[in-house]
Amino acid sequence: MKYNILRVINIQFVQKRFFKKVQVRVRFAPSPTGFLHVGSLRTALYNYLFARANNGAFILRIEDTDQSRCVPEAADKIQNDLLWSGIIPDEDPIRGGPVGPYVQSKRIEIYKEQVLKLINNGSAYYCFCTENRLQLLRREAIKCGQVPKYDNRCRYLSDDEIKAKLDKGSPFCIRFKLFSGVECFHDLIYGKIELDITKTEGDPIIIKSDGYPTYHFANVVDDHLMEISHVLRGIEWQVSTPKHIMMYKAFNWTPPIYGHLPLILNSDGTKLSKRQNDIHIESFRKEGIFPLAVLNYVIHAGGGFDNKGGVHYIDSYEELIKQFDISKIKVSSNKLLPKKLLDFNKLEISKLLANEKNNKFLVERIKKLVVETFPNRQTDGTLQLDEGHIIYTLKWTQDRIFKLSDLVSPKLSFLWIIPNTPLEADHSECLDALKILSNKLVEIDIQNFNKAWINGYLKEFAKEHDISFPILMKVLRFILSGLKDGPPIGEIMEILGKQSTLLRLNRYIS
Repeated sequence: MKYNILRVINIQFVQKRFFKKVQVRVRFAPSPTGFLHVGSLRTALYNYLFARANNGAFILRIEDTDQSRCVPEAADKIQNDLLWSGIIPDEDPIRGGPVGPYVQSKRIEIYKEQVLKLINNGSAYYCFCTENRLQLLRREAIKCGQVPKYDNRCRYLSDDEIKAKLDKGSPFCIRFKLFSGVECFHDLIYGKIELDITKTEGDPIIIKSDGYPTYHFANVVDDHLMEISHVLRGIEWQVSTPKHIMMYKAFNWTPPIYGHLPLILNSDGTKLSKRQNDIHIESFRKEGIFPLAVLNYVIHAGGGFDNKGGVHYIDSYEELIKQFDISKIKVSSNKLLPKKLLDFNKLEISKLLANEKNNKFLVERIKKLVVETFPNRQTDGTLQLDEGHIIYTLKWTQDRIFKLSDLVSPKLSFLWIIPNTPLEADHSECLDALKILSNKLVEIDIQNFNKAWINGYLKEFAKEHDISFPILMKVLRFILSGLKDGPPIGEIMEILGKQSTLLRLNRYIS
């Protein structure tokens, strides 16, 4: 099979997964500063699909060099969310691999060793400027209407001056010497990119005063040592790519091939934010959204697929891998439409339900959901949680719900618990008829207890006992479900079954 990307970059991929012979190696490198959200998941997904489509390797690397912003346990949660999503790395901090460690804070000695190479070949230098001086530079630039940037002062210190300051123990960081002029590279998604970053920034810090590398330096070193062949990341990093390529050149390394993914936005056109709870993968999990629903939701907002089925079809993992085409990624930003997520989840519920192999999983999931929602009813033995009822209920509700948590909403809680429905004054006229109805239903063969028979029988019953049929329906709905509006009575009685229907009817009568 031929892929468009192969024609674009003119590379012949090696079709083996064994390390050292794998040409396609991509990575997802999140910072553990918060929860994984759909924007980051899209980046991870596209890297994963690109690797799988080309028999490559997908690496997870945790970039935690900015220790001040790291959130405790965030790295573990990110890895758990990826596994839940079905995006499983070949190499990561848990299972390891041939080029670990896969957490940057455990690679400090590697960065120290590599930065010395740049200092020795004149591509980097010690900077002793204080924070006060840097603040003065910023204020003066803003005052003069200029772009605030470092003036590269320490680049021109002599060897003797540097030695004297180091011997004195003066605090320092290490900066990289930017090359002046335009840097050009080919972006897999945006095409030819030309940028002169020296117009907007001075020499960047690559090792901070605390000894930790900055993102830009650690990123380059790790991508090279981990033999990353392609870097697919967010568009916000495109402006930094020339800087990264300059570092590759300073090391005399070959840079990877870059592709930058366009923004995905909220439905109102605003940028996604880590502070938004409604875009976190963890929140989707808690709401009962299934992984494939989230993945299909994400790809519909980012391109790379035909999406001919729209929200009427949900692609499997195998189909996503087969269909992914990096040349089809749109360069324009796309909006997330939350309604699509619910539509996809509805499709996934139906798809899971269609395969009996999933029954046990679904039954256990719903049992847990019902027990957690109605903890007080577990002890009184009134919860209706037998497997047959659960599966039958799912099949009946699959066109009515968008997520499993909808099953325990007030409108559908009657499916699991007997509602507390005290006798109302306007129902008393039906009480005698309800007693007769209960006795009649006892005699009915359970095999005939379906909505078609029930609807016909109730119409005849109302006529025979001179009761308004609409009033009878209203009273029965209230008794059986606790609802004044809701599903047809025939459907309610069928899904509850004969025994549960009689139990609720008799509890009400007595």
